[in-house]
Order: sequence, then structure tokens, then C-alpha cells
Amino acid sequence: MVDLKVLNAVLEQLEQERGVPKEKMLEAIGMSLATAYKKEYGKRGQIVRAKFDLNTGKTEFEQVKTVVEKDNVIMRDESEIDLTKKEVFSHKTANKASDVEETEGDLVYFNPEHHILLEDAKKIKKGIAAGDEMIFPLEAKDDFSRIAAQTAKQVIIQKLREAEKVSVLGEYGKKEGEIVTGSVQRMERGNIFIDMGRATAILPFEEQIPGEKYAQGERIRAYLYRVEETPKGIFLKLSRSHPKFLEELFKIEAPEVLNGVVVMKAIAREAGSRSKVAVESTDAHIDPVGSLVGQRGVRVATVMSELGGEKIDIIEWSADPKRFLEDALSPAKILNVEIDETEKKATVEVSPDQQSLAIGKGGQNVRLAAKLTGWKIDIKSTAAPVAEETVEKIEE
Repeated sequence: MVDLKVLNAVLEQLEQERGVPKEKMLEAIGMSLATAYKKEYGKRGQIVRAKFDLNTGKTEFEQVKTVVEKDNVIMRDESEIDLTKKEVFSHKTANKASDVEETEGDLVYFNPEHHILLEDAKKIKKGIAAGDEMIFPLEAKDDFSRIAAQTAKQVIIQKLREAEKVSVLGEYGKKEGEIVTGSVQRMERGNIFIDMGRATAILPFEEQIPGEKYAQGERIRAYLYRVEETPKGIFLKLSRSHPKFLEELFKIEAPEVLNGVVVMKAIAREAGSRSKVAVESTDAHIDPVGSLVGQRGVRVATVMSELGGEKIDIIEWSADPKRFLEDALSPAKILNVEIDETEKKATVEVSPDQQSLAIGKGGQNVRLAAKLTGWKIDIKSTAAPVAEETVEKIEE
């Protein structure tokens, strides 16, 4: 049998180290002991509860009966009860739900192990009403069989895992959408598993910044974008390439972003290479671009350093699409912008010496501008009437 005195110390340790409330664990242990008791000594339809004292290790078992009115149940005669018992016995392994109340229409079949008639209940306890529960003590049984003890142990382990899972889910569920820190545990097939203390996080290959290398035991910061509950436990999905990771980093560096005075309206990012950020200020006295750049560029430099030197273009968001497109294509200088509202397409005219700058290496500048603004962009040089480069809107 499980030693409850030893459990007392174990429960305190689990509460301190893993944050699983002792009440939840006590409930799990009580359920496991009741399950073991009923399996060994219980009867069909019987509801058994267990109470125990962790200080003394003493366990008390009780049977719960529901008070019912005679008009609301169907009474069986002795022959029907005997027949039902035989049927249940013969189908016990096939029908695991044999303790479920039998019904016919809106009425329930009376089960003396599950129910007590109101007239009988009133003889025991005054003022009791239909629907109330009555508690009857059961004989203490210390000689549980090996199977019953094993059942209790398995249920305890299962319930403790469930309780810990709920605790971890509650803790990290609140952190979803934030930056978290952990240490690199191991690397498998390009994926990085990170030890978060009470849970394991995974940084998938596609969510990593290209070119970054990590060593076992190294501390790492990432964006927690999903908390998943699986049969094996709670898994945290992390990302360092997500646009929101960049936004959360600026919240750390720029108080104006954290308190909502400066709003990051749009982010276009190619992790590890370059990003474009459109910002707007809700206060006319606050410069949104300057807030992110910081004095002497210290704020944006700190964020760039965390992202492995990723270049960041910060522009002011504008409701005027022409102005927004011009700023989005910086550092190139734009001569003219023609827009087609129907197709949401923009034709941008630049001088020949600005064409390669507007397009960017491998088309990166115009590609990020299209993603940032949500417009299809054609770049045209004044010396060449035919479009040199077209970038379709990139769906996020």
C-alpha cells in the first residue's frame, strides 16, 4: 500500500519545486484511494470517497448516497435486482460504464447503493431534502491487494501529472505573446529544444534566424507564440524570426512603445537580413521614429544586436498611400507614385541612379516595401518606360 506519511513530504516538495498546489494533489490521492477501495470491496453503483490525514496517515472511506423521492424513481423487486446483478457481472469487462445510472424516460432506476429514499433519509437526518447527499462511513480496509495498490499508485501519478500540467499551462499561458528566456538543452534535426525550468520549449528550424548557431547550455531569448497541451506534457513553441519578436524587443527598449504612445502599425521582416517597421505616434509631441531609434541610435542598435546584426529601417506610417509608399522604399528617392486603388497596385518612378537602390539586393527592398504597405509595386526608371522589376504583394 502507498505510504501516506512519506507522501506528506513528497507533496510539500512538489508544491515548492514544481508549483503544483497541495490541494490538487490531495484530491488526486483521495480519488486514487477511493478507486482502489471500490475496485477491491465496492458494489455496483456505489460512490466511494476517501479522506486521509497526511500527518497521521489515517485513511477514512465513506459512501455517498443521493436522496430521492419515491415518485421520481423506478423501484425493482428482488428478482429484477438479482437478474440485473447477473447481467452486470456477465458484461462487466465489456461494459466499463456499469456504474452509470439506469434510466427509463425521465425516471431513474432505484439503486440502494447509490440512492436513499427521502422518507428513510429523514429518519436519519432532519431537514434533509431530495437531491441532497448523505454520507455513510465504510469499514477501513488496510489490506488492499497488490492490484488495488498498483491502481492507486497509477492514478496518483496520473493525477499529479494532470495537476502539474494545469499549473504549467496556467503559468505559460499568461506569457504567450511575450519574450521568454531559457537554456539550450539539445538539438535534433535542426530543431532546438530549450529548457524553461518547468517545461520544454522548441525553437523549430524555420523559426530560427538564419546563420545563428547555438551551444548546449547557452541562454537564449525568443518569442513565445504558442502554448500546446499534448499527451506528453506542455510544449512551448518559440520563434526568433517572427515579426512580433522584433516588436516585443522594442517594447523592452522603448517605453513609448510599451505604454502605447508609439504604435507599430506594420512590420515586414526577413529574419537575419533586414526589416522595415512603420510606426505612428498617438501624441503629436512624440516623434515615433526617434523613439525607436533612441539617442545616438542606442535603442535600435540594441535590438539589431539581439537579432544578429539584422538591419532595421524605421519609417513613419501614413494614411496617404503615396507618402507611405515613398517612405517604405527608402533609402531610395522617389520621383513619382501612381496608384491603382482597384487592383491596389502602385507604379513608382525613380531616376536611373536610384533604381537599383529602390529594388534592393535580390529585390529585397521593394519586396519588404510591398509586404509592409500591402501594395503591389512596379519600379520604373525615367530612362526606361518598361517595368524593370515587379513585386507581388506578399501575404503574411
